[in-house]
Amino acid sequence: MPGATGRKRRTFGNTWWGKAWVEALEERAKLDPNRLPRGRTYARKGTVSKLAVGAGEVTAWVQGSRAVPYRVTIHMRAFTEPQWESLLGMVGSRLGHVAALLDGELPGELAEDARATGADLLPGPGDLRPKCSCPDSANPCKHVAAVYYLVADEVDADPFVLFLLRGRPREAVLAELRSRRAPASEQGKRVRAPAAPGVDPKRAYTRRIASLPPRPAVPSTVGPPAVLDVDPPHRTGWSGEMFVELAADAAARAWELLVMGPEREAELSFEEDLARRAAASDPHVLVELAEAAGVAVRDLALWAQAWREAGRGGMAVVREAWRPTQAPLAQAKADLAESGLPGEPKTWRNRITQGDLQLRYGRDERWYRFVRDGEGWRVDGPSSARPMDVIYPP
Repeated sequence: MPGATGRKRRTFGNTWWGKAWVEALEERAKLDPNRLPRGRTYARKGTVSKLAVGAGEVTAWVQGSRAVPYRVTIHMRAFTEPQWESLLGMVGSRLGHVAALLDGELPGELAEDARATGADLLPGPGDLRPKCSCPDSANPCKHVAAVYYLVADEVDADPFVLFLLRGRPREAVLAELRSRRAPASEQGKRVRAPAAPGVDPKRAYTRRIASLPPRPAVPSTVGPPAVLDVDPPHRTGWSGEMFVELAADAAARAWELLVMGPEREAELSFEEDLARRAAASDPHVLVELAEAAGVAVRDLALWAQAWREAGRGGMAVVREAWRPTQAPLAQAKADLAESGLPGEPKTWRNRITQGDLQLRYGRDERWYRFVRDGEGWRVDGPSSARPMDVIYPP
């Protein structure tokens, strides 16, 4: 809660792995719950200085009631060789885990999988062994508890701190993961794969060109996209669900091109593809698309509605006003005059308006029917080459 000065209270753990450290301290490490609140207060007051994290150890100075700061040293139980073997073997077998670590991220699934292998990266009962030069015999004292909370800042900045506290620095962990994925000789050194045999250039140019193999049959339906085993790194702003949605959309478009041919649809512009996706999405997804693309929600809603009714041509006449030749406009005005609709037709560029009905002529030489929608206009049905067909749609 903000205080009287309006400043937000200092929190600990701003990434999920920093929060996981704090939650482990408060819930799993079996620390005295009555001592931790005083440690949080000390940490917020800025009494901790010269905090350093090494292999299996944290050191810091904490200013207490006396003039000379207290010396705090915290040892964390290091993993045994079998535990490291289990942990690194598990991580190395999952490409998503390795990719996230190389990007400086720690997936939640990795932490859960690590705990399942018996190599929990987060502190559990008996893992933390602190010492403080203060006279307080409690475990933890408020000085140690303050350092516990500030370790969350270190974990926020670099999740490899969790590996370091278990005994191995970032470089050693990454080197081991790379070596596990690289081909190696019996001596443990990387070797190059043997080169493929070459082809004499003269023979290559005189070879008869083989006929293309028959094209595989087009599948009857669109298959489901593959699902990522872990989410992308948190700082990208992407989620696994977003990639699944994009993959499903791309697969559907590819299937349509296979079934209907490449002439069905030319390459779409960014705005057209955005309208196409919004037209097939739920309203809340439309809002997310508009925000991500930097487009007004109302504009995207109009584009999506036009796309549903009349495709890219409908969206084009929503966005553009242009000056066609007079011949098509004269024909449309004549058709409107014979329609019996009230009022006189008014022409502006490629638009002819009569009462609550408006016809728009597209660069594709087709007519689009619009009806009044509040203070604006919306597309009302598919296009036609003849104005009378959109005045009185079949």
